[in-house]
Amino acid sequence: MSATDPASRREQARLLHELHRPGEPLVLANAWDVPSARLVAAAGARAVATASASVSWSLGRADGGGADPEQVLARTAQVVRAVGLPVTADLEGGYADTAAGVGETIAALLATGAVGVNLEDEGRPLEEAAERIAAARAAADVAGVPLFVNARTDVFLHGIGAPEDRPEEAVRRLRAYVEAGADGVFVPGVSDPETIAALVAAVPAPLNVLAGPGSPSVAELAKLGVARISLGPGLAEVAYAAVRRAAEEVYGHGTFTALADGLGYPELNRLSAG
Repeated sequence: MSATDPASRREQARLLHELHRPGEPLVLANAWDVPSARLVAAAGARAVATASASVSWSLGRADGGGADPEQVLARTAQVVRAVGLPVTADLEGGYADTAAGVGETIAALLATGAVGVNLEDEGRPLEEAAERIAAARAAADVAGVPLFVNARTDVFLHGIGAPEDRPEEAVRRLRAYVEAGADGVFVPGVSDPETIAALVAAVPAPLNVLAGPGSPSVAELAKLGVARISLGPGLAEVAYAAVRRAAEEVYGHGTFTALADGLGYPELNRLSAG
């Protein structure tokens, strides 16, 4: 049974929903291509997620609307085919100007075999952002796939409004997105345990946070009731930093020590095989 078979998609979607358990979070080390997805899966991932920034950079485009949606969807399809796990894709704001356009993007995403999606509000007015979530939900319903819609607000990440007003504004938005059909909510830019616990208590949906250096540990976030932890573009940032270190060493010192810890040619060739 292929990943794009309707029954397979429904089963993968059901599993992705079940993996969102407050207090036992789904950890997503976000990938961007076939080798990175297979490495993440081999490390013990229960699902695979893409990160829009990482995918965009690998396509030679800037994050934040710079990538060609068709290329992003093609990359998503490659990842789906490469791993036998539920795949959720980060599609920024849905790569569309209208709610109807978001619905069309979701229909195309489901054709790749992905069973989850991240949709950002991108600072849009609440009603407009909620309409886009509703359009995604409707498109999935038409396709007969219980797509896990993860609605993201950038209130904290982009510092929207006065600091003291952000928790209330984030909750207002997230509740509206849940009412519109979101299955989970994503609040990047938050690492304070008190704020995270308050969000968990205030929003009736699994909470996703973005983690990195300085964040509470997986165990600590679990105790706060978090249901999903994402690394976002973190792995890609580490990978590109390794490229820069190795390149600067060879051009600056004429030595090659930074290459010592690289994955071997045979393994990368195997990871990239169709």
